[in-house]
Amino acid sequence: MLASSAAWAQGVSNIQRPDKADGSSAQGSPFMRIFGPAQPPHGFVRFCEANPHECSSDHSQESRFDASVERLKELDEINRTVNREVAPATDLEVYGVNEYWTLPRTRGDCEDYALQKRHNLIRKGWPVSALLLTVVRDEKGEGHAVLTARTVQGDYILDNKIEDVRVWSKTPYQFVMRQSYLNPKVWVALDTRQGPLATSLSGLENESME
Repeated sequence: MLASSAAWAQGVSNIQRPDKADGSSAQGSPFMRIFGPAQPPHGFVRFCEANPHECSSDHSQESRFDASVERLKELDEINRTVNREVAPATDLEVYGVNEYWTLPRTRGDCEDYALQKRHNLIRKGWPVSALLLTVVRDEKGEGHAVLTARTVQGDYILDNKIEDVRVWSKTPYQFVMRQSYLNPKVWVALDTRQGPLATSLSGLENESME
C-alpha cells in the first residue's frame, strides 16, 4: 500500500538544510559526489536527437534548487502519479527493439518513467539543472534508470520501483552516472570505477522491470 502524501509532507517539513551543499563524499551524505565525465547512455543520445527540446538547457541557476515544502511535495505527487499511470513493459514488448528512450504513453520501462517525471516537473516550473536522469545498478546488479532532484535539501530519487521519494543514500542502489547540472546533454560519473561499469550499463538492455 502506498504511503500517504500527508506522511510525506510531514517528513519533508522536517528536512534540515546542510551547512554546505557539496562538501561530503560519505555514503550517508544527502548529496552525491561526481568523479568527472561519463559516456551518455546510447538510448539517451538517440532520444535527444529525436527530441532536442527535451535535452536543451533553460539557462537556469547552477546552484542547487532551494525547494520549498510545497515543491518537495510535488516530487512525491509526480512520482506516484507517473508510477500509477504508466504500466511497466520492456522496450521489446512495446517497440520491438531492445532499447528505446521516450516519453511513454501508457506503458514503458524505467528510463521512460524518469523522462516523464522530469518532463512533468519542468512543466511545473522546476529548473532543468535540478532534474537529472541517473543510471544505477539495482539490488540484482542490473542497469536501472531513475530521476534525481538536485536540491539544497538533498539529492532525492524518483523511482518507478519505489513509491517513496528518498534521499539517494537511502536507496538500495549503486550509483553509476547522471546528467550534468551544467549541461543536460553531458553526463558525469558517480563512481570512481565508472569506466567499464558505465559502458556495460550504457544500453540498460538488461534492466529489471520489477
